[in-house]
Amino acid sequence: MKRQINQLRKVLFAIVHPACWKPLTLGVGAAIEHIHGLRGLSVDGIIDVGANVGQFSLACRILYPNVPIVAFEPIPDAATLYRKVHGGCRDVTLNQCALGTEAGTAVLHLSRSADSSSLLPIGELQTQVFPKTEEVGTIEVPVARLDDFSSTWNGRKNQLLKLDVQGFELNVLLGGQQTLQSCRFVYVECSEIQLYQGQAVRQEVSSFLESKGFKEAGRFNAQFRSGSLIQADYLFEKVKKP
Repeated sequence: MKRQINQLRKVLFAIVHPACWKPLTLGVGAAIEHIHGLRGLSVDGIIDVGANVGQFSLACRILYPNVPIVAFEPIPDAATLYRKVHGGCRDVTLNQCALGTEAGTAVLHLSRSADSSSLLPIGELQTQVFPKTEEVGTIEVPVARLDDFSSTWNGRKNQLLKLDVQGFELNVLLGGQQTLQSCRFVYVECSEIQLYQGQAVRQEVSSFLESKGFKEAGRFNAQFRSGSLIQADYLFEKVKKP
């Protein structure tokens, strides 16, 4: 029932926002669950890591229609649909690769629910807490460092970096320390427990960002199981130079 309500909300949102009309015909709705946490930020660029089929980028296009978006998505089918959703948008660029601490290739563990796929093996807790997210196969994907793309956003000082990479958040950040200097905000999905084998949990990600001069500014879309917080989206804002 909750899922159906969320889908209905996305359809109603799309009806009043023309930018959503074409994506809706492709089965893609804007990720409106993030709008409350991101509304009103002063940003000059958006980096969408773990872009999937473009639902977060679409929400950002509506919130910040004149702000350029650089996205990253390694799964071929998802990347193809992303391009269809945002085709013709001059200020939206997609890079079909994963991000990590060094360039090369890696095995991507595909989930039955594609947006739960990860460069880390899917753990038993993940499939227990979120049914139908078990591994259904693997593919080899190219991996780059976020900093390898620094020239793309040269001169920007107030970017929003969004991370939704299923436990690989700290790895992306370690490969993007130069890029963090151009970011004012980091919006990242973090887990309180290890849902993927070897993943860094929220406290580790938070500690790293704090060492780079960021402070937690909000928590959104919290998910609980049996009264315990499992994961949520966290907004960090730069408050000082590290």
